[in-house]
Amino acid sequence: MAVTVGIAGITGKFARCILANLLKQPSVTVRGYCRDPTKLPPSIQSSPRIHLTKGESGDVQALQSFVRGTDVVICCYLGDNQLMTDGQKKLIDACELEGVKRYIASDYTLDFTKLEYGQLPSKDPMKAVKDYLSTKSVEGVHVLIGAFMDTFWSQWFGIWDPVKVPFSYWGTGEEAWESTSYENAAEFVSAVALDDCAIGMQKFLGDRKNIFQLAELFERVYGVKPKLERLGSLDELYKRMHQLKTQDPQNIFSYLNLFYQYYCTNGQTYLNIDPEKEEHPDVKRVTFEDYLRSHSMESLATAVQSVGSTL
Repeated sequence: MAVTVGIAGITGKFARCILANLLKQPSVTVRGYCRDPTKLPPSIQSSPRIHLTKGESGDVQALQSFVRGTDVVICCYLGDNQLMTDGQKKLIDACELEGVKRYIASDYTLDFTKLEYGQLPSKDPMKAVKDYLSTKSVEGVHVLIGAFMDTFWSQWFGIWDPVKVPFSYWGTGEEAWESTSYENAAEFVSAVALDDCAIGMQKFLGDRKNIFQLAELFERVYGVKPKLERLGSLDELYKRMHQLKTQDPQNIFSYLNLFYQYYCTNGQTYLNIDPEKEEHPDVKRVTFEDYLRSHSMESLATAVQSVGSTL
């Protein structure tokens, strides 16, 4: 059966991964929305299976034109809280006006439904959008995948240092990291998009390991034993991240990674997936070990930069 999928923010790296998966299905056509279509490869711009609409997140007419005729819209917006909240609300309004059946929100990381407003500020928009969707005729879909595995290994995240080869961690070290790679998450999102029965919360997890288990995997794959550096307790992490936020609230990148480290490992946002009720078991889980074996040790810290580049 022919399906038309809309992707808002189609030039982004995660959107590109989703697009690559959707194009593997001959019956799927894609409508894309972005500010600058020229950021996409010429082969995508000229593809008869893809229709691109140029516009801003607040351009109501362009948004309606984009979603018109789609069966489901996937939001891949990534930006400040205004874009993630107001931008998505305008997109949802356009979907409702044009009779789009389902809207896959730009959620993805952590189970934000277990957070209170203000705890992890970058997740407040997801809570607001979920509440907004509950008032609309469009069925809301919320895909949750833990933390992105590619980001976990990036230098910004602060776990892995490619020069000194240590693993830095807060807590006891027994806290689990729930994680899924961008590519694997995109496979799942694509499967959800093509399943018209998939509504509400859709959870998927590549792997779940603590820092000690990750160090063992690292040594097994690369033959290098990483040094483990404990930075303090989770309570100390909580105090540190709020201290940095209070000192310079505008410098979000000085403390955002610490907020994510805290809420990824304090147990509050775990997905708690029931293996007996997994959605789309046909999508193969890419584990931490799978991910390490598909990347050289030297490329780990920068692997996130190449996500979506093979489209």
